[in-house]
Amino acid sequence: MKRLAALAIAATALLALPAAAQDRTPVLVVVTSGNAQTQLMSMILTMQAAQKGAAPHILLCGAAGDIALRDAPESATATQPPRDLSPQGLMQTIMQQTGTEVQVCAIYLPAKDLDASALIDGVTVADPAEMGAMIADPAVKVLGF
Repeated sequence: MKRLAALAIAATALLALPAAAQDRTPVLVVVTSGNAQTQLMSMILTMQAAQKGAAPHILLCGAAGDIALRDAPESATATQPPRDLSPQGLMQTIMQQTGTEVQVCAIYLPAKDLDASALIDGVTVADPAEMGAMIADPAVKVLGF
C-alpha cells in the first residue's frame, strides 16, 4: 500500500512539472552591443529574471556574438567591478545554473568566416524562423541590449 501511495505521489509530481515550466514567462534577451558593460548588465538582468521565475533565451548578434567565442576578445572575458564578473563568465553561469539556451544570430559566424566550432560549449546558431516566431509570440517578452 505504501508503495502504491509513493508511486501515486511521484506520478502527480511528474505531471505537475510541465505545468510549472509553462507558467514561467518566456523572455528573449537580444544582445547586440559591443560595449562590455552593457553586455555584462544584460547577463546580470537575465540571471535576475531567471531567478525570479522567467524562462530566458539569449540571442547574441553583431559585436555581442564575440562573447560566445572560444577565442573571445578580452572585453568579453575581463572581469568588471564591483563583483569581478565578465560577460562570458556570467553567460556560462546562466547556461549551467538555469538551463538558458544561448544562440548567435545565423549570420554572425559566416560574417566572421567562422563555423560552429568557434563557439563555446552549449552555444548554438539560431534559426531565423524560430527566432521570428519567438519575437512574434505575444507571450514572449523581448528585451534588447
